[in-house]
Amino acid sequence: MKLNYKSIIALFFIIQAQAQVSFKPGIRTGLGFSTISETHSTYKKDFYVGGFSEIRLGKYYALQPEITYSRQGSDNVVRNYNDENSGTEKFNKENLRLDYFSFTLLNKFTFGPGIQIQFGPSADFLVNHNLVKRKDANDLAFVTGIGYRLPSGLTFEARFKKGFYDILDSDYYYNDSNDNYLFGDYNTNINFQIGISYSFKVQ
Repeated sequence: MKLNYKSIIALFFIIQAQAQVSFKPGIRTGLGFSTISETHSTYKKDFYVGGFSEIRLGKYYALQPEITYSRQGSDNVVRNYNDENSGTEKFNKENLRLDYFSFTLLNKFTFGPGIQIQFGPSADFLVNHNLVKRKDANDLAFVTGIGYRLPSGLTFEARFKKGFYDILDSDYYYNDSNDNYLFGDYNTNINFQIGISYSFKVQ
């Protein structure tokens, strides 16, 4: 059977009408475990909180813009430096903090009773930090995760977020005189999130 462009356009509008597009605002919060790659450090535990708009475009797919305040960084970061007063090489450990406003465009696919596959890009803007020297102030990241949504609208989520920009001036946090590995040249944000979200029913 031959289809002309009018038939294709009509078919497109029929599919969109059957998709039953819906909109639901919501909030999300939880605990984040973050670190900075290529450092000797431990994970920093802190919180995140934000809001979102779930735009359901079909039975299985939704597009979800999000705005999230996320406290990230890394604890017990080993730094090596020369003490100008004593002229000796010293070590100390610092807790590095980077706070971001994250704008995420999440793709959500729902299967079964409420199992979700989530992924999408995120643009992160630095609003507070305690770094002595840094490279890129902002970050671009990729987010992926899973969720389980209850009929009430409450969702349990677990996500992984990986930044792409080099955020530290590693010349400031250099290796020791024996070339023991303390810092690499490409230091990026790594963040695991475990939390909940809730979408409100809109009439």
